Amino acid sequence: MAKVVLTLGDDVSTDAIYPGRFMATVLPSETPQFCFADLTEFNRALNGKQIAKGSVIVAGNNFGCGSSREQAASTLKGHELVIVAKAFARIFLQNSANLGLRTVICPTLEAKEGDELELSAAEVQNKTSGKRFPIVPLPKARQDVIDAGGLIAYARKRLVERARRA
Repeated sequence: MAKVVLTLGDDVSTDAIYPGRFMATVLPSETPQFCFADLTEFNRALNGKQIAKGSVIVAGNNFGCGSSREQAASTLKGHELVIVAKAFARIFLQNSANLGLRTVICPTLEAKEGDELELSAAEVQNKTSGKRFPIVPLPKARQDVIDAGGLIAYARKRLVERARRA
């Protein structure tokens, strides 16, 4: 079970997730400190380790719109957050898969901060309200990359499997 720690509306820009003024910092080990930097209380809670890994951010349509900056996915991945949105911007969704950030498309989700969610391959169940919401599954190949921990981990796994068969 995962707790909703932040709810956002539609059109959440990569600049809101990872502000452009921090673009000189690109290492995945350093980007998490700037996650939602302009939401100062939330950023402070993240950096103070007050938000558990696996916690959920709920958003509306077009999460991750704007620039193609990979750091927007990297900063969220660094805190091991799960993003459940009605829809994602295409480039953000691909960057998320490449980095192994867990994303869930749930067009009808109803949830608020503090709600407890149970995520499965088919649905999101809001344990607080008792309601269930179907998800739109990601293509198998993309989900396999996320499940492996990102594109590099996926490629390593495939190479090891291939070597074992040889």
